[in-house]
Amino acid sequence: QVLLEESGGGSVQGGGSLRLSCIYSGYIGTRCMGWIRQAPGQEREEVATIHSNGDTTYADSVKGRFTISKDTAENTLLLQMTSLKPADSAMYYCVVDPPGGLPNNRCYIRGGLAEFGSWGQGTQVTVSS
Repeated sequence: QVLLEESGGGSVQGGGSLRLSCIYSGYIGTRCMGWIRQAPGQEREEVATIHSNGDTTYADSVKGRFTISKDTAENTLLLQMTSLKPADSAMYYCVVDPPGGLPNNRCYIRGGLAEFGSWGQGTQVTVSS
């Protein structure tokens, strides 16, 4: 059973930065990991993914501002967020692919990670104007 524990959320003023962390355990062989956010009353949005080969993808809304990375030795997934905007306010979830990976070894925005992956409990990010 995979365990995901996010941290690093908080409140920040617009233009500020935050770094989210997700410690994962109990899972071997993950190919695709990512961050998904959801604000109240809005659809969830996959904001960044990272494949085991290092390839990354980003939602257009965060390109150039967010950076996803992982520290395999520490079993930690990271999301560095800069130039934050009020529109970035949401609950942020760490998500990993299911055993065996996503269909066709996909790992990109809207590639199925949200639908098929395992989610953490989330960490809240609030950006004030």
